[in-house]
Amino acid sequence: MLYLLFEHWAGDRHYAHENVLFRGVLAAIFCFLFTVVLAPRVIRQLIRWKLGDRPEFDNASLNELTRDKHKIPTMGGLLILAAIALGTLLFADPSNYYVLMSLFCLVWLGLLGAVDDWFKLTARFRSGSRDGLRSQEKLVFQAGLGVLLGYFIFGFGRTNVAVLGSAADVTQIETYRILAVPFYKQGLALGVFGFMAITVLVITFTSNAVNLTDGMDGLASGCVAMCAVVFMILCYLVGDERSAGTLLIPHVPLSGELTVLCGSILGATVGFLWYNCHPARVFMGDTGSLPLGGLMGFVAIVTRQELILLIAGGVFVVEAASVIMQVSYFKATGGKRIFAVAPIHHHFHVRGWSEPQTVVRFWIAAAMFGGVALATLKLR
Repeated sequence: MLYLLFEHWAGDRHYAHENVLFRGVLAAIFCFLFTVVLAPRVIRQLIRWKLGDRPEFDNASLNELTRDKHKIPTMGGLLILAAIALGTLLFADPSNYYVLMSLFCLVWLGLLGAVDDWFKLTARFRSGSRDGLRSQEKLVFQAGLGVLLGYFIFGFGRTNVAVLGSAADVTQIETYRILAVPFYKQGLALGVFGFMAITVLVITFTSNAVNLTDGMDGLASGCVAMCAVVFMILCYLVGDERSAGTLLIPHVPLSGELTVLCGSILGATVGFLWYNCHPARVFMGDTGSLPLGGLMGFVAIVTRQELILLIAGGVFVVEAASVIMQVSYFKATGGKRIFAVAPIHHHFHVRGWSEPQTVVRFWIAAAMFGGVALATLKLR
């Protein structure tokens, strides 16, 4: 692992920690090049496997607008996940607890997304239905992952308390159970059940929200990349005791290594965007969108910045909210709709925005949300 070379050159682990942001940048560059170079081969293989997308919507106008997307290969998320895993293993501390848990999260949701995509594309499930896994089935696995992550992250925090002992400041050693609140200096204390409940909600919401956003060429990959930049900075700050103290945010020991994970996500999604931008040559599918959302949720949980994620990932929040509103209003009114189509990016597309216009405008919104999220660090 290249991390071990940093440690060897420096002679101690402290130097490697001080250069975690540098390693995060190296991981981003590596994952970008890895994805760009290998994508053509992966696309050709997906075409050989006949894993072409077949988008179908409950709207004739939208089906007409997306008719050219038929047979574009999907499950390109396999390449994104491979790049993230390799970049993280190469440039992060492979023995770091949070790094190992992030890879567990990646594999769990990657397998869930791959199974869902496979059932949709091969029509070998439920008498030829292309609906894939039911929403309830996916929620069970997402919630199950949230329970496991919540329990073990909370437990690891308690272990740190036992190790640090009375020599550590109470406000520092108990950050594992603090929910950071924007614009408020003091966080909210959580018990184990509260922590696990929030973890389940964050994991299920973020993975599904990114999945809902993945409906146009480059939309999800571009928005995830911008969110990754925000949390790359946050991980570095939260992992550094001096920076966290200056900004009055929780300091979470050992969380700085997730800077490398965020750098890997950034590089992999931007590299994928090279082929996923309009007109797309490949789609990520649930194989990519579910784990990407879950990883961003995981990073927010570890750094105690779950509420900041709602700001930085504002586009994902709006997309998910539009679906919830549409479904709820449809059921309450017996068939009426708020939007022409949900998620909301399809609404704008049907109403006259071209696909590139919609995507770029949502990217701009994502950049603005990210800027606001970082600005909250100084507004206390």
